Amino acid sequence: MSKKDHQIAKKIAWSAASILSASIAAAAGWILYSRKYIIHDLDLDNALDADREDYVTEQAGRMSYYVDRSGDGAPLVLLHSVNAAPSAFEMKPLFDHYQGKRPVYALDLPGFGFSERSERIYSPILYQRAITSFLRDVVGEPADVVGLSLSCEFAALSAVHDPQFTRSLVMISPTGFQPPKVNTLPESAQQRKAKNALYSVLAVGLWNRALYDLITSRPSIQYFLNMSFEGLVPEQVVDYAYQTSHQPGAAFAPTYFLGGKLFTPAVRETVYKVLEQPVLVIYDRDPYTNFEMLPVMVQGANNWQAKRVSPTKGLPHWEQPEKTTRAMADFWEMMA
Repeated sequence: MSKKDHQIAKKIAWSAASILSASIAAAAGWILYSRKYIIHDLDLDNALDADREDYVTEQAGRMSYYVDRSGDGAPLVLLHSVNAAPSAFEMKPLFDHYQGKRPVYALDLPGFGFSERSERIYSPILYQRAITSFLRDVVGEPADVVGLSLSCEFAALSAVHDPQFTRSLVMISPTGFQPPKVNTLPESAQQRKAKNALYSVLAVGLWNRALYDLITSRPSIQYFLNMSFEGLVPEQVVDYAYQTSHQPGAAFAPTYFLGGKLFTPAVRETVYKVLEQPVLVIYDRDPYTNFEMLPVMVQGANNWQAKRVSPTKGLPHWEQPEKTTRAMADFWEMMA
């Protein structure tokens, strides 16, 4: 190596070391700031204007839910999505619409809202069992279940394994309709290993809460919600997402989600295809998933329907509530 090349190499190494040192200092500074200055026990308002009750389950611990039993007809159960800062508030437009018209329930899934947020293993099976026990013990009769995004997978698992508790299933912007990936066994094992490694990194106690605080800062929440709204994001949606993400234990369940451990592999082939209940999918565009295989699903199953509600980006019940509830009403009328 020439003298000039040696000097260039030294400069590159010095620059890399400087960048690494600055990055470590910034990360350490954020961890310290998170622990000392970010409030993790904000007052949490009720998400919905309704009675809130608790139900203790053997599998999922204490679950909180909102209920209005004053209406008539089959009960309606609303399940929010799973992301960094979800809660029953996500289902507010639907709860408000059906309140007083039929018995309606909106659940805070385990790890979110007012439900138990303990440090434990969060998995699709946990959510499946939580939904099943809620339908069996609290609702007490076959219900029309409405899921949003990833919770559609959990609701479908419950409907397949305990079909007597689900009368019908409405999936709003569901996950699981991407084209299938044909992987060899070594590739599948490698993917599982990568997910486990990612979760292990995210869950390290030293920086887990600080990283979550970064993801659930107001600018970050606003950014991700902007991707899900065609128009302006209602301020109340941002406010409640910030409140519910700044609670004790708020990072535990989202860490499993961010680590990719809450998705059911090949859910379309192994779960959706064996559903026997009537199913309606409401969709348009969604920045976090796609619906490429939805037409194949609908064409191949007589109990499946799909309705495109546009222009929306994953939250049609917020941006097009009348079109959404009309599609749901038409679907249930066809079942009568």
